[in-house]
Amino acid sequence: MKYRYLPHTADVEFEAYGKTFKEAIENAAEAMLNVMLDLKKVKAEKAQEKQVEINDSAGSKEDLLWYTLQDILTKTDEKALHTYALKVKQIKQKGSRLRLQGKLFYKKADRDLSLLEIKAVTPYELSVEKKKQWIVRVVVDV
Repeated sequence: MKYRYLPHTADVEFEAYGKTFKEAIENAAEAMLNVMLDLKKVKAEKAQEKQVEINDSAGSKEDLLWYTLQDILTKTDEKALHTYALKVKQIKQKGSRLRLQGKLFYKKADRDLSLLEIKAVTPYELSVEKKKQWIVRVVVDV
């Protein structure tokens, strides 16, 4: 299982999983995008697939997750992209800073495939844990 949605009174909460932290971030991005867009329809669109670079850095894994998801939300919203995936190329640690480099995959569809508007990724209840696998928990404000 890549991710699952959790009950929440007002917003959308989910957990995403991965064998690596990198994979958990990719799955968290997919879970968030799946709230915003009908990902099956976006992937099936005949429009040309495009990519945009994403580069984020932070002092903790929690902040890196938050900044990256917020960056995806901003890029998707401001350019009206039908973003359907994040592929993290690498996460490097330099001193106390973590740096993520990756690519967002999107299509420019002729029709609106939006489902629900996400206003923001909230730091509230955001967490990163390493157990048998990586588990990230995120709440998005809708």
